[in-house]
Amino acid sequence: MSGPTVVLLHAFPFDARLWDPQVEVLAAGGSQVHVPNLPGFGGTDLLPGAPSIDSVADAILADLDHRGIDRAVLGGISLGGYVAMAMLRKSPEIFAAAICCDTKASADTELARENRFRMAKAVTDNPQECGRILQQSMLTGLLGQVTRDTRPELVEQVAGWLTDADPRTVAWYQQAMADRAGSLEVLGELDIPVLVMWGAEDTMSPAADQMAMLQVLRSGQEVKISGAGHLSIVEQPAATARAIAKFIAVA
Repeated sequence: MSGPTVVLLHAFPFDARLWDPQVEVLAAGGSQVHVPNLPGFGGTDLLPGAPSIDSVADAILADLDHRGIDRAVLGGISLGGYVAMAMLRKSPEIFAAAICCDTKASADTELARENRFRMAKAVTDNPQECGRILQQSMLTGLLGQVTRDTRPELVEQVAGWLTDADPRTVAWYQQAMADRAGSLEVLGELDIPVLVMWGAEDTMSPAADQMAMLQVLRSGQEVKISGAGHLSIVEQPAATARAIAKFIAVA
């Protein structure tokens, strides 16, 4: 392998397969790509203790240490971005570059926290309704208008992934995300190149959130993906893979 090691973290409430198209492109370019399932996803166990993004970051850092990965490009989409920023706060020295994809560095507003806690309670009280609750509350926001209008098969696929989500994992991560700290200060202290990439139609982490990150970064690069919403890596896999490959080639 001639390229850098790349660690990619997936979005909520999906699993590592979300990054499959990008993994194929990066691996073909010589990179070693590690795409872990965050604890509780992809058939893995939830972490013990109170829900916490920091505890997820600690678990992924321990996994990297176990694998002997001591230098890597770190990327995350949405929830994966929250975890990546916590990892960058804890162990910035092991990362050569970072990718923030369809995510944000601000903490939740009080209204957003209330909505997360409400969903956590709803899926806990009615676990058999978890898929319906997720589809009703998230499906439209996850995908851009172009995708919803022109790619019914992809809408159906994402809806199916939401149906497959485990209620306990959904509740745990909603609470963890609600209580996460803001990370703008973390980003502002980084001395590494950071790619900020997002779907032009992303309403869950809109342009204002991306600009807030770019304004504090010392070495930030931006890529806006046309025809995509919050799941840009799924909606426009070729364009996002090219952008990441170009970024890591010079990072």
